[in-house]
Amino acid sequence: MSYDDPWYDALASGWGESAAAVALPPARPEPEAAPSAAADIYLEVQRSAAFQEVRRRYRRFVVPGAVAFLLWYVAYVVTATTVPGLMARPVAGAVNVGMLAGLGQFLTTFLLTWAYVRHARLRRDRAALELRWDTQELTRGRGGAA
Repeated sequence: MSYDDPWYDALASGWGESAAAVALPPARPEPEAAPSAAADIYLEVQRSAAFQEVRRRYRRFVVPGAVAFLLWYVAYVVTATTVPGLMARPVAGAVNVGMLAGLGQFLTTFLLTWAYVRHARLRRDRAALELRWDTQELTRGRGGAA
């Protein structure tokens, strides 16, 4: 019985055979194209309208979200240090304004994370995956569309 698997007859390295007896295939196949050709492909994809649109959609969400969250965090810290009386004002029992604002920090972190994941899934992931497949096809030399 013959197997097409090149590893079928190969023993684990160094177990029972000399190094000359077993010729193993190389761990990595040699690249088909020169490295500069791959770099040119990546530069071409980076300059493409599809890639620029994915980056634009990313920036359109991340920059305002990061700025808003940073401002909210700085406002919390500045208020806690400059107006401790306001933060110590009781709301219900032992719960005060500072505690609610601190819990609000956690809540906004989770909400921003959820919104980011949703935005990525709905507006960027499909286009980014298509770019990735096209780039892999181009680098393999099969001629995908970028």
